[in-house]
Amino acid sequence: MENFVLYLFTLTAAFGCTLAVLPLLARGLGPYLPDKPGGLKTHSRVVPVVGGCGLFFGLAAVLIFIRLVTDFPSGTLHSLRGVILGGAIIFLMGLADDLHKPAGLPIWAKLLLQALATACLIRYGIVIRVFSSPLIAYLLTFLWVVGLTNAFNLLDIMDGLCTTQAMVCTLGLAVITLPSEWIYVNFAALSLLGACLAFLPFNLSTKYKLFLGDSGANLLGFLIAALCLGTGYSGISNWGFLAPLWIAAVPIIDISFVTLARIKQGKNPLKGSPDHAALRLRAHGWTDKRTVCIFAVAGIISNIAAFAITVCPPPIVAIISVLSVIATATIFYGLFKLEAPHAR
Repeated sequence: MENFVLYLFTLTAAFGCTLAVLPLLARGLGPYLPDKPGGLKTHSRVVPVVGGCGLFFGLAAVLIFIRLVTDFPSGTLHSLRGVILGGAIIFLMGLADDLHKPAGLPIWAKLLLQALATACLIRYGIVIRVFSSPLIAYLLTFLWVVGLTNAFNLLDIMDGLCTTQAMVCTLGLAVITLPSEWIYVNFAALSLLGACLAFLPFNLSTKYKLFLGDSGANLLGFLIAALCLGTGYSGISNWGFLAPLWIAAVPIIDISFVTLARIKQGKNPLKGSPDHAALRLRAHGWTDKRTVCIFAVAGIISNIAAFAITVCPPPIVAIISVLSVIATATIFYGLFKLEAPHAR
């Protein structure tokens, strides 16, 4: 009961802190972090890119407060330091990228900072544990963190899309981890959910619109990647370790599709283009609201599958896996049949 009260406090405090600070950041930092119309962008006026700053402030303030005032057994919140330190590196990386738009930071600098953030996770015990070889575990951890960090950054091409996906992922993590003893994951997931709930109305607003920016989108991806690694999934099913693939299925499928679409057209997969699934759907008559809702529903379904994988026997896991592969292949086929916006 005591933990439940703390979890509820974490959720509401992160919501309140983020909600309170966002208007202040818009006034104070907005002029220095403007997102101007043009290129692939569809907004018609300058929008402050301070969502990431608000999210980081709300998250960091609440998590540090929880770390200082709670008295859990030694080591219980040890890994939370890695999440906060790594998250700070990713946030500052994204903020520097936002400040240097349109050129942004060079790719090598981003990869170096993402590697440093991943090293913070590994230093505090947040690592893929499936393989006995430390070298393989560290390499796969780096690929997972970098891949998911950039997947969420790619999702930030439509109002509400990246934030709602982060909310769905944190809800999935909370459902899976709340009954467990992975307390720091519970705190971090609920604080992330509260911060996202506070930011979403601003992102969807017409009059008070704010954008996440690279600082916010990268931060969301990094935190989801870290928290997916920070809990146990195989208490009942030996195949439960696969659950993160379903928790973050929508961002993973999206970045895979964008990469394949760009390679298929002979483009550099690291360069921006309108090949995103969401933009293709918009070009074929889907409203942004409909697209965001469909993506959210897909995320909820995949997170239900993630939960099932952690509690079901191997035959059921095999069925879920086969159905997921078929669904993914069908989605890819349908999206490739749609022309990208620039090709119309």
